[in-house]
Amino acid sequence: MQVYLVGGAVRDEQLGIPPRERDWCVVGATPDEMLALGYKPVGKDFPVFLHPETSEEYALARTERKTAAGYHGFAFNTDPGVTIEEDLARRDLTINALAKDERGNLIDPFGGVEDIARGIIRHVSDAFAEDPVRILRAARFAARFASRRFAIAPETRDLMRKMVAAGEADALVPDRVWRETEAALAGPDPRIYFEALRGCRALAAIFPEIDALFGVPQPPKWHPEVDTGIHTMMVLEQAARLSDDVDVRFAALVHDLGKATTDPEEWPSHPGHEARGRQIINAMNDRLPLPRACRDLGLIVAEFHTHCHRAAELRDKTVVKLLEKTDAFRRPERFEKFLLACEADARGRTGYENCNYPQADLLRSALAAAAGIDSAAIAQQHSGSEIPEAIYRARIAAVRLGRGNSEPSLPETRPAHTR
Repeated sequence: MQVYLVGGAVRDEQLGIPPRERDWCVVGATPDEMLALGYKPVGKDFPVFLHPETSEEYALARTERKTAAGYHGFAFNTDPGVTIEEDLARRDLTINALAKDERGNLIDPFGGVEDIARGIIRHVSDAFAEDPVRILRAARFAARFASRRFAIAPETRDLMRKMVAAGEADALVPDRVWRETEAALAGPDPRIYFEALRGCRALAAIFPEIDALFGVPQPPKWHPEVDTGIHTMMVLEQAARLSDDVDVRFAALVHDLGKATTDPEEWPSHPGHEARGRQIINAMNDRLPLPRACRDLGLIVAEFHTHCHRAAELRDKTVVKLLEKTDAFRRPERFEKFLLACEADARGRTGYENCNYPQADLLRSALAAAAGIDSAAIAQQHSGSEIPEAIYRARIAAVRLGRGNSEPSLPETRPAHTR
């Protein structure tokens, strides 16, 4: 029985990154032997065990054979005779096909260390094409290590394109799509993930709503980048600069989905794209297991981002309605995320990447003023259906008092999406 540290922990060690977790591969053992040593079984498709003291995962060395389309279409062989090199051969990328034995010796049969040094994301073998999840993983690693100038090897990108053309991407399980996407959104460069998927033509199969944005024009006066797809990627990049929250980044990604359904005769204007965007996000939610926080923030940003951009121009009562419709009084933390996503939208334009966004502070001040009224005292002075209306009027008065007569005009920083 031989035990090897494998995969990401060895890769990250080569990169000088503290490993997030450690995975182990066991050669020369049977499930019964692992149980006798006190390991706890957790694997469903193949034998994986938890160490009785550290709870780290120990998997028996295995080979696999494709038996059907999709992620689950594999047969596994965990015979004790499977070698560590055979186990590494089934892995997706050379940078992940690394192992280290108990004496610290490195096992690198596919040139993973050299690919790490050269910043190359390359498939181990043509068996890569047997698992469509590897399309997502290659894109995610490209995003994760973009700051280290890693890039997908041309031959791997070509193989990914062939997989998409063969329909492998259509077999991806929604849960796994979101799991990989969520990890990419949480990473340092989520834009690269979606651009990598588009580069191998998988974006149209996995996220058709996002792919449809590319080639859709916007008014050059407000959007020098013109293309809505490019704008969306720029907004996502800005969101990653402003916030680590996945829901903020997701909202930035989906804020303009409605523009893909604008009648071309209306181009480059996009009237009504906000409401259409909500419909598309809800349809996306039906297809993917989106967390509620992502879905809900995406919906309010899609519907109200143009209101936010026009904050200085809105009437006092419209500001209060915006605060109420976004549930800002009960959910101020989420409203702050709404403002961040809107700021990312304003900055996600060529030449505006570092612009100020005073609209956010205007709405923060309006929320503070409106939330500061004494609702309990107002309720005591009224009854029944009069109470909500009285509170509404008091909020308007508070916002009006807070704004005074010094409301700035912001024509040069407002992206006029509705024009």
